[in-house]
Amino acid sequence: MRFRLIDRIDEIEPGVRIAAVKALTGSEDYLKDHFPLFPVMPGVLMLEAMYQASAWLVRSTDHFAYALVLLKEARNVKYADFVAPGQVLHVTAEILKREGDLTTLKAQGMVAGHVAVSARLILERGQIADRIATRAESDPFTRKRMKEYFDEIYQPALPEQALV
Repeated sequence: MRFRLIDRIDEIEPGVRIAAVKALTGSEDYLKDHFPLFPVMPGVLMLEAMYQASAWLVRSTDHFAYALVLLKEARNVKYADFVAPGQVLHVTAEILKREGDLTTLKAQGMVAGHVAVSARLILERGQIADRIATRAESDPFTRKRMKEYFDEIYQPALPEQALV
């Protein structure tokens, strides 16, 4: 995963919903060109952040059984606000239905309590070997690496009893 657009997962309920965060810093490389006098997160990266949060939800729902979780369709994408350096994009996604290897989700990104982007996403899950038989050895490595990434960005809070 070259572009990690989710900094932290705050909440996840496998099979149901996820809440994640992307804090936009002024040091993001793409901000130099988009746009030099008015730097904002490109809309396609806002969509990518929603996809990535949704993919983490699908992976955790399936106990990281699939190497691939791909964006098949983005429907009804609506952009309503900008995300500027210093702002935080709060991404949520909830599963609407699962049918075969497809998962349909409702996702949105909010900034300062206002919807900045929303969409319905359809994600497809599968194995690399199903697409390229000669790459079957990549499946276990990819599943393991995705679980490691997940463990980096999701640190569940300890129950209050454990803090006593």
